[in-house]
Amino acid sequence: MAEEIINRVANSKLKVIDLEDYYPNGQRILFDIKDWLLEGLVLREKEFRAHVAEHDWSQYNNCYVALHCSTDAIVPDWAYMLISLELQNYSKLTVIGTLEDLESLIYSSIIAELNLCVYQDMPVIIKGCSNKPVPANALVLLSQKLKPIAKSIMFGEACSSVPLFKRKK
Repeated sequence: MAEEIINRVANSKLKVIDLEDYYPNGQRILFDIKDWLLEGLVLREKEFRAHVAEHDWSQYNNCYVALHCSTDAIVPDWAYMLISLELQNYSKLTVIGTLEDLESLIYSSIIAELNLCVYQDMPVIIKGCSNKPVPANALVLLSQKLKPIAKSIMFGEACSSVPLFKRKK
């Protein structure tokens, strides 16, 4: 007769946080302004403003947008501000930077809003593997927010976690 397999992780007080569960839907777009610059390097205000005025901004509806310039052009701050004001009516979030910067800022606001009181004095594992892009910065922010609350913090999976913090009695 075979012994019954008991899932000790499911029966323990151990709590798992998977940031992938908080991944918000919406297309991520890297918006490169180089094509709106003379030879990809020089911003001419009149032409730049014409591109902004003629562009179909509705295509970014419910998207997350990262503004950047892939050339070594010196882009004045007002240019990004002008584009962001047009995107404000359509995009969920607009930032300057890479797609990784965008994900980091998305998760930063999500983590700031998380109510972690259910993890009070509990051992917590921050899940490590995910199918969606969870930036390392989000893991850092979450661990810092958990430290004053959790009894202990680990990273990884229940079967192979790395201990990070344990509150001293």
